[in-house]
Amino acid sequence: MDLQRFVAGLFAFAVLTVGAGSSVAAAPVPVPPAVPASPAAPALPVVSAPAGQDVTLRLGQEAAVQGKDLTVRYTRVVADSRCRPGMTCIWQGEATLAFLLKEPGRGESTTAELHSGPRTGPQATSFAASRIELVAVSEDAGEATVRIS
Repeated sequence: MDLQRFVAGLFAFAVLTVGAGSSVAAAPVPVPPAVPASPAAPALPVVSAPAGQDVTLRLGQEAAVQGKDLTVRYTRVVADSRCRPGMTCIWQGEATLAFLLKEPGRGESTTAELHSGPRTGPQATSFAASRIELVAVSEDAGEATVRIS
């Protein structure tokens, strides 16, 4: 009889401990929403980007690469685990951003997710005989700097 009470008490303690642990989980970091594709949303100007130089795009903005049949659009923030200003973090974290890559002359397109650091995925990709590399991400992830070569 005492062994049954002990096991029941141990089980109740385990349930309470697991339940309490889940209630103190860190709140998710807010991620800016994707740019709406509605016709009512004002379009951002297309940036002309010299090949091989850095270009900064705002969320929803597109770059047309000079001398190439290529456009790169910063479409959304997939994830952002970077340390926020004023916080002390053990790990710096990384941002994952989505881009739409188009070759308008051929009608080809693809999407790519690029990472601000090497831990969780690629920082660069290839498309239309070009290399697209994520160079920097603004604090709020509202701007991304890419190098297209």
